[in-house]
Amino acid sequence: MAHTVYHELASHLDRLPGGFPATPDGVELRILKRLFTESEARVACRLTLIPEAAHVIAYRCGLDSDTAVAILEAMWRKGLLLKNSGLGKPDCYMASQFVVGIWEFQVNRLDPELVAEMEAYIPVLFNAKAWQRAPQMRTIPVNRSIDPQLPILPHEAAARLIEKKEHFVVAPCICRQERRLAGQGCDRPLETCISFGDAGSYFIQAGIGRPVDRQTVLDLLETADRAGLVLQPSNSRDPAWICCCCGCCCGVLRTVKTYPRPAELMAAAFSVQLDAAACTGCGICVQRCQMAALSLVGNRVRLDGRRCIGCGLCVSTCPAGALKLERKPREKQSPVPANMAVALLRTAWKRKTLTPLSFAALIGRSQRDRYIAGRKFKKESNANGK
Repeated sequence: MAHTVYHELASHLDRLPGGFPATPDGVELRILKRLFTESEARVACRLTLIPEAAHVIAYRCGLDSDTAVAILEAMWRKGLLLKNSGLGKPDCYMASQFVVGIWEFQVNRLDPELVAEMEAYIPVLFNAKAWQRAPQMRTIPVNRSIDPQLPILPHEAAARLIEKKEHFVVAPCICRQERRLAGQGCDRPLETCISFGDAGSYFIQAGIGRPVDRQTVLDLLETADRAGLVLQPSNSRDPAWICCCCGCCCGVLRTVKTYPRPAELMAAAFSVQLDAAACTGCGICVQRCQMAALSLVGNRVRLDGRRCIGCGLCVSTCPAGALKLERKPREKQSPVPANMAVALLRTAWKRKTLTPLSFAALIGRSQRDRYIAGRKFKKESNANGK
């Protein structure tokens, strides 16, 4: 296949924190062609992780400011980039990684052809070893599974996370929507994607999410527990969102589930312990486990700790109290970044697509382009009498 702007865009996306790995048959390029026009792809290749005004991006792309704004706004409406809108300040645009990012913003825009391409790409996109090095999500227990005597940090309990947040938005789950279009979905609730603050603003502005209050979110978490959904916030002590995931639809969980030791691949602070003597063999836990960590052998449950990701779904509904959460040894817990910015940079550093030195160089280039573009924009504005 001849080299195209979509090859350049694929390489650009692969250098972003979440990655966008190449495949032998080029399915990732076909996905990009369905999402980006050629003009949008060219502009996307010039976006960085640093928010920049339209005239700066226009300078970098060799476009006039009006054309750049038109393309950037069209891309924003399609969920292909991120935009910062400050009161009294120009809108600034920045690159969005493919996952978690561009793909999640395609909710309610999917069609069978795009879904078929994505289904073929998921095993490569969610490569378990790469995910293990730099997980973008972490598993936290459902509320009812947490023993009051169990020491727990604020970012490890969903209810405590919600207490600290403001401005809640719920939207449909892209994974369950995708699987239903592929004819392989489950009947679990669809509107289970929870985001906070600025992270949810796009979903509202694009008409694909709705604002809700704190109690609605807490009720949704209870619904997720009853439906057997795993709680996975962004991997940060101050997460931007919480996904409610199932092992049959979630791209991450269903990929990790194919490996023999999911516990080593997922970021989690807890694991489950089984009191075999107390187990009555009812099998409820076996049905609820999304990682096949529990199985029924005769009239007793068997636990494979290598598969347990510490979600607590089995604990919250065990009538005999035979299952409980325990904290993993510290050496088996992955670090939890302080905020989303640190989390993204850590992901990039772990993937070796960005280093402190290269990030400093990126900031330097942005400052240079802002200076040059600012002078050029001012000169053009004066010439046009603006």
